[in-house]
Amino acid sequence: MRRETRPSGVFTRRALLLAGGQVAALGVLGAKLYQAQVVEGARYKLLARTNRVSARLIAPPRGRIFDRFGTVLAGNKTNWRALLIAEQTDDVDTTLGNFSRIVPLTEYERARIDRELRRHRRFIPVTVRDFLTWEDMARIEVNAPDLPGILVDVGQTRLYPSGEVLAHVVGYVAPPNEADVGADPMLSLPGIRVGRAGIEKYHDIALRGRAGAVQLEVNAVGRVIRELDRQEGTPGAEVGLTIDAALQQQVLGRLGDDSASAVVLDPRNGEVLAMATNPSFDPTLFNSGVSQAQWIEWTRNRRAPLINKAAAGLYSPGSTFKMAVALAALDAHTLSPGDRITCPGYLDVGDTRFHCWSRYGHGSLDLHGGIMHSCDVFFYETARRTGIDRIAAMAHRLGLGVDLAIELPEARSGLIPTREWRIAEGHAWNIGDTIVSGIGQGYIEVTPLQLATYVARVATGRLVQPHLTRTLGGTLQKGSRPEDWPSLGLLERELRAVRQGMYAVVNDAGGTAPHARLPLPGVALAGKTGSAQVRRVSRELREHGNFNSAKLPWEWRPHALFVAFAPYDAPRYAVSVVVEHGNAGADVAAPLARDIMMDALTRDPVNRQSLPGQRVAEGATPT
Repeated sequence: MRRETRPSGVFTRRALLLAGGQVAALGVLGAKLYQAQVVEGARYKLLARTNRVSARLIAPPRGRIFDRFGTVLAGNKTNWRALLIAEQTDDVDTTLGNFSRIVPLTEYERARIDRELRRHRRFIPVTVRDFLTWEDMARIEVNAPDLPGILVDVGQTRLYPSGEVLAHVVGYVAPPNEADVGADPMLSLPGIRVGRAGIEKYHDIALRGRAGAVQLEVNAVGRVIRELDRQEGTPGAEVGLTIDAALQQQVLGRLGDDSASAVVLDPRNGEVLAMATNPSFDPTLFNSGVSQAQWIEWTRNRRAPLINKAAAGLYSPGSTFKMAVALAALDAHTLSPGDRITCPGYLDVGDTRFHCWSRYGHGSLDLHGGIMHSCDVFFYETARRTGIDRIAAMAHRLGLGVDLAIELPEARSGLIPTREWRIAEGHAWNIGDTIVSGIGQGYIEVTPLQLATYVARVATGRLVQPHLTRTLGGTLQKGSRPEDWPSLGLLERELRAVRQGMYAVVNDAGGTAPHARLPLPGVALAGKTGSAQVRRVSRELREHGNFNSAKLPWEWRPHALFVAFAPYDAPRYAVSVVVEHGNAGADVAAPLARDIMMDALTRDPVNRQSLPGQRVAEGATPT
């Protein structure tokens, strides 16, 4: 029987080929593993960490704003919001559609989100919905698998505890626009706000701070597992104001329902203690978004609640301007305190008659009597002798019609006209323009803040500069002592003559503002009334005695003004009050100024202790 021989050689060759193939495959695999684990290990480690860890910038806390006693005027509170990171979702529209079924989005919100997505890089979070409720957050978290790229974030939003009381001074914040983001990329972070008015705008850069960063561990669907690391940003600087919030509240309460403004200034150092404007608005609405209905209501309100009347409202000063005219005349030697001018009730210049407020005139008056009785004819003639350019120069020196450089971007400079200004406007200056300027009418426009500065400079004889910032980042700012401010360069006897006239306005028999007299024993207030016409009164109406401005429609009545300082012999407070269309300064603005001065003098225990030492004999004119 024949035995078959096994093809061992063939089998061996096949085994060798198979083994070689296996070795080659294992070699390639080993090489790939070596490449992945050794050569590129760091790279893959980074990619893995990137998938596991979500790094995000966090907005820094905005600096707080305080009053002079540490009361918070602008702070921050916790705010939950939904953010979208576009690079973490394959389909932004689908994600937003799913989100909108959970938390409805308006067409305006969708348009805003689309606009911000186009404007920002894909890794920068975009706010989808702010001010989430707990219920909203729960629904978002439960549906997280269907919302790739959506995350719930906790941040801060601006809070104004004082509300309307200090809205015009503190200002408000709002979301940044494209120009803002272009100037500072940090403003693209969710929750960042930009100052739009008041102190918030003036100190915006200091209040912003610097951004921080947080690293979060997330799962496969992007849900946050835990926070791995956090580097807090640098909070914005804290700003301390000169404002006394309690006094501000009292002043605003005094203004009541009137469309009015008032300023309380410390003439010793220029600190603004109160700056009230009525009506006002809720600054928080700008942070969350002003509705169209609210905006229409504000803009249609003829009392203009959005305007800071104290710093940006422009008014003819009326008779409150007469001290500036008097000092200009005394400085130019066109008048001396003893010179007398006769008032028959009018002044005729050519074929034009300029009336005094008293139809029957005041007779023969010197400077003291001219200020005490607020005689228009006395100051018509004084202005004619002195000339508009000298009057304008003195008014500027006293703080009227100039930029006071206060920390309010919306503050306006007003206008004190000159011949040069009028010519630049394409018209000639005439003598009638000078005469009406003598009683603060014509082209003259000033702000209540300027009026308070003006009376503070008259009271002290120094170039007092008003300011609102007391500390910035913990550093005390300038202007704490009287000697910090240079002299006005006026003779003390001239200033004293004007101050004595202001004292007589309130405290002497026949003065125009007896209602402004303080009820505090031995404490005297010096002041000046003003009524500024907003509509010309014809000669026929005046001379026939049929004119009564109180019967005019509200918007045609004169503005009522009053300026004052007290105590007379040691000025601690300067006050200006303007009541729009209040008609008579003596009847409306003067009592308000008296009450505001009382609040300022009596609310502080230090003031109450020092008041008895400030004494002026009742009924006597101080020297």
